[in-house]
Amino acid sequence: MKIVTSLSFRGQCREAFEFYARVLGGKITNAVPYSMNPEGMQLDERYKDWLMHAWLDVGDQSLMGADMDQEWAPNIDKPKNGFDVTLHTDNIDDARRWFEQLSEGGQQTMPFAETFWSPGFGACVDRFGIPWMINTVPGPGWQPAS
Repeated sequence: MKIVTSLSFRGQCREAFEFYARVLGGKITNAVPYSMNPEGMQLDERYKDWLMHAWLDVGDQSLMGADMDQEWAPNIDKPKNGFDVTLHTDNIDDARRWFEQLSEGGQQTMPFAETFWSPGFGACVDRFGIPWMINTVPGPGWQPAS
């Protein structure tokens, strides 16, 4: 089994997934615009370049995404709530870099720093409105500085 988070955007899915691929070192393996819909499916012209399906592979993990408008997802314009995309690594330099790049143009909700459970943890909402938590997994024998 594989559990995959699916992220919804409002016309920014392609841009967001290209950004995530660059930051996380992943590869977009599928990006299907609404213009590729089955014949006979009515489509407003403004959605033709939006993505109805996107898939990003990062190592053995994946993210799925799509663009949605208010008529399909009434709360799409509201802040995302109740979830975070969470990254875990044992490399604090990778964690710090991911945090800095993901939070650029967005909002840091918890600055990247040592915590009682991690040598480096931070939380942010990226410029696309997606909430992230970046966690450094402590090595054997790690103790917080204070």
